[in-house]
Amino acid sequence: MRFPVRPSLCVLAVVLAVLPLALTNNFLMDLAVRIGLAAIAAIGLNLLMGFAGQVSIGHAAFVAIGAYGVGILTSKLNWPPLAAMAAAVLGAAVVAYLIARPILRLRGHSLTMATLGLGIIVNMVLINEVQWTGGPDGMPVEPLAVFGHAVEGMATWYALVAVLLFIAVLLSLNLYSSPAGRALRGLHGSEVAARATGVDVVSYKVRAFVASAVFTSLAGCLTAHYLGFITPSLSGFTYSVELATMVVLGGMASTFGAVLGAALLTVLPQALGGLHEYEMMCFGLILMLTMIFLPKGLVPTLAEALHRRK
Repeated sequence: MRFPVRPSLCVLAVVLAVLPLALTNNFLMDLAVRIGLAAIAAIGLNLLMGFAGQVSIGHAAFVAIGAYGVGILTSKLNWPPLAAMAAAVLGAAVVAYLIARPILRLRGHSLTMATLGLGIIVNMVLINEVQWTGGPDGMPVEPLAVFGHAVEGMATWYALVAVLLFIAVLLSLNLYSSPAGRALRGLHGSEVAARATGVDVVSYKVRAFVASAVFTSLAGCLTAHYLGFITPSLSGFTYSVELATMVVLGGMASTFGAVLGAALLTVLPQALGGLHEYEMMCFGLILMLTMIFLPKGLVPTLAEALHRRK
């Protein structure tokens, strides 16, 4: 696999390397880590929604599968954290593969409702299997250790998440410009036209669904170890909608748009916290105005405006 050198990747690397210098306290470092985790999940969902054009509002299910996978394997079965993380991501990929073919034969509202059903099923399993998941009260997760060394401290967590975020962006950009990425974008535009040019539509949809599940479950694994305690809300409808909003707000099929959308939706609630009862109203108004005046999403619209200006 060839990884092209892009100026945008160089900029991202510099930003990620320099950003800790501006994070003067643990609150800001914590916010940066949460943005990175959300961005990895949003990049994964963007592979399905932005590249392949398949809308999902149940993708938090895979975040929860990753999180509870490492939680159960490390806390209940005493697995090493890295082995548990690999098994949890593999489990999410297998689940995605098994349900992808029947789900992705649907289109439009039917597909959206099917993914919603997936999220509801996972959420109910996590709530009812109390002996394994702790039920509605949640469960603790063992700290992350890499080759015997515990990952602790905000600076260490930031470095780990920053590296994985950079790799996620690199893989996503490489996929976008690859023949597989062009095939996915082709079926996003028109499945009939893509099929007429020889694209195996069902196969590419399944691949996108599985790849998306891998990214989002990895984000779930890291989130579980970072927080140290998880609850079924990770698989809730609200979080699924947040992930989808990150992709749409930043710009469909834009990798950097997914990162920007994740950053905005993570930071905005913190920035608006002082408004108390008006917080959610202002949050909704900002999202509504953004989509009215920037209908293609933030990054594509701004890039298009800059191109016209040049």
